[in-house]
Amino acid sequence: MGELAATSWARPYAAVLRSRVRAQRSYRLSFASEIFSATLTGVVEFAEVWVIFHNVSVLGGLDLDGALLLFGLSQTAFALAQVGFGHLDTLPTLIRMGKLDAYYLRPQPLLLQLITSDISLRRLARAAVSAVILGFGLVRNDIGYGPATFAIVAVALVTGVAVAGGLFVCAAGLQFFLIDGAEMTNSFTYGGAFAATQPASVYPTPLRLLFGFAIPVAFTGYLPTLALLSQPGPALLPTWLVWCTPLAALWVWCLAAGCWRLGTRHYQGGGG
Repeated sequence: MGELAATSWARPYAAVLRSRVRAQRSYRLSFASEIFSATLTGVVEFAEVWVIFHNVSVLGGLDLDGALLLFGLSQTAFALAQVGFGHLDTLPTLIRMGKLDAYYLRPQPLLLQLITSDISLRRLARAAVSAVILGFGLVRNDIGYGPATFAIVAVALVTGVAVAGGLFVCAAGLQFFLIDGAEMTNSFTYGGAFAATQPASVYPTPLRLLFGFAIPVAFTGYLPTLALLSQPGPALLPTWLVWCTPLAALWVWCLAAGCWRLGTRHYQGGGG
């Protein structure tokens, strides 16, 4: 009975997602162009890192091979989170046009409706680019492979998706107050994703605290990279903190739950 109830509960969400996937694939030329543009975006993002390390052989204790690991871990997780949570960026449009009220009429949780209302398959291309770069990083670096290595990579990717997804939910919750404040919220979603691709040791102490603990993107790529390369961490971010990455994800989701709860309680309707 429990399994049947769970299946019935999930069926509406699965049906919406299937329809979104079919809609994107039905226009093949448009879908192909979106895949190409997403792939190109991933390549350009890595090109920025390559240019930096082409001019500076070592940055923050990492060379280009170490940067491959850092970029691959952090950006694969962020791109996968974008697939599931990135479309929460459209919440301000739903609020302004009064379309969000329709979601309140359905007997399902609002956040789960919004998360499952769309899925951007094109963003999988960006995740694929990052995954390929991660593969190169794992091959090119001198890593002692064992259970701990696979555990670090797996935990980093899973918690990285959770951290990035939680940041998107935080941003969405704040949009109930800001409406047109996407630039501010993007500073810690997309800005955090960019910060995650850089060695945290190059940041001054305030930024190291910000991106290490307040917005813990250092846990998604930098600390796992240090652990894989057996390097000591900088001040405030010792390497052993890599095993605390699930706590970082829990912290972000506590913030996300608080922001979302405050935002939905503040919302009074579209006014139409």
